[in-house]
Amino acid sequence: MSRHLSVAELIRQAVDNIIKIGAVVDVEERRKRALEVVGRFRSGKHDIAKDHDKYLAEDFSK
Repeated sequence: MSRHLSVAELIRQAVDNIIKIGAVVDVEERRKRALEVVGRFRSGKHDIAKDHDKYLAEDFSK
């Protein structure tokens, strides 16, 4: 079933649902989840922190 919703509307609905159910993850759980993904993905580029806007613009122009 296609609902033809914009990304913005999907995000609004997701945020509304999270607020309604009170799904709040505590700080320690968020920290644990963030640390679990550190180092899992590699781009092969060594200047991402400095040139992230350039890479993002390149990818969006494709």
